[in-house]
Amino acid sequence: MGTMPYRAPERRSAEETELLYQAYEMHRTWLNGASAWASITAEFLSNPRYPAGYLGIGPAAASALEVFAHAAQSRGKPAFGIETVTVGGRERPITETAAYTRPFGDLRRFVRQGLPADAPRVLIVAPMSGHYATLLRGTVERMVENAEVFITDWADARSVPTSEGTFDLDDYIDYLIEFLAFIGPDTHVLAVCQPSVPALAATAVMNADKHPARPATLTMMGGPIDTRCSPTSVNDLAMERPIAWFRHNVIATVPAQYPGAGRRVYPGFLQLAGFMSMNLGNHLMSHYEMFKHLTAGDEASADAMKAFYEEYRSVCDMTAEFYLQTVEEVFQKHSLPNGTFTHRGKPVDLGAIHDTAILAVEGERDDISGIGQTKAALDLATGLGKGKKAYLLAEGAGHYGIFNGSRWREKVAPVVEKFIARHGAGRLRAAA
Repeated sequence: MGTMPYRAPERRSAEETELLYQAYEMHRTWLNGASAWASITAEFLSNPRYPAGYLGIGPAAASALEVFAHAAQSRGKPAFGIETVTVGGRERPITETAAYTRPFGDLRRFVRQGLPADAPRVLIVAPMSGHYATLLRGTVERMVENAEVFITDWADARSVPTSEGTFDLDDYIDYLIEFLAFIGPDTHVLAVCQPSVPALAATAVMNADKHPARPATLTMMGGPIDTRCSPTSVNDLAMERPIAWFRHNVIATVPAQYPGAGRRVYPGFLQLAGFMSMNLGNHLMSHYEMFKHLTAGDEASADAMKAFYEEYRSVCDMTAEFYLQTVEEVFQKHSLPNGTFTHRGKPVDLGAIHDTAILAVEGERDDISGIGQTKAALDLATGLGKGKKAYLLAEGAGHYGIFNGSRWREKVAPVVEKFIARHGAGRLRAAA
């Protein structure tokens, strides 16, 4: 989630870098065929109509092939698929719409039936870091219980024609300001991981300009505001090489079969490779557990594991200029905490934040954004009174646990809701 630098070889030739995407596409095509073959064979081996289903080796082989088929299959953009939520013991329908559309990302809106008229509006800023916004499905699902929710649904860069121009950190900040202007005053912003930096910058710019739609609150969760605090392996990878190395080794050109043909990107499959390599042993063990669940007939446990990897392995490309600028400004130069971060050539003054209350949330076991990296924003916002600053360290939570799962739902979300209620005009309350 943190714009993970891929640990590439020491150096690739220019030709190797250009062929990288094409080689991946060929490999993906082969795996699609292998996945289909494995899935068909698994069904045959586990079918009681055939002798193989009664042999001891049959169920085990079928389970192994099913695990392989799931791991190898090609994946597109997942749907949010949030149809109902339970509030006050009753299921309430959810309406999802595309509220605002831009070339590099849309604004999606979620509203539940029976939401109070004075319920707050919350803008969830999803990371542009290789995964789709649907990775925050659990975040949306919990917040939509008591708020009108918007989320930034960033586009896959390979699907955006080069005629639409470039997209960098300046554009990201502009998009957030434009989205907030569309939603209107007294909006509450919830930034998850990487977008904490542009969200904080946008908040400072809007406060300095006295923009009428400046956020009422800004909650940052596991964000790399100052990566010098408790540096993680993600931070170390970014510091190991000069920016020219990243430009030469991990940037590729979108192939001709996509709408964004010719665009320079950091491919999603390299981002995924970076994340997988960080905890390869855990991922291998997870797939082994999936195999054991299938062999034992525990379909529910196997399906839960499949659902996680279905989302986790769905990746998208990000523009080269955004990725390289993020690595350089956030992880190498530490521009925001050093006071050298700029937007459209103008310095961003975090001390200009006077009206937006800030909540920093960190996970005790976060191995992507270390403890203190997000909290640093509270000290940097020198113009904000103590009464408008808050901090939460989620005990036992890893990076994903602060915005998804039981710890998010039961421990983190209630704190966020109370913070929003305290500092906003709207009040969080369920319908009777």
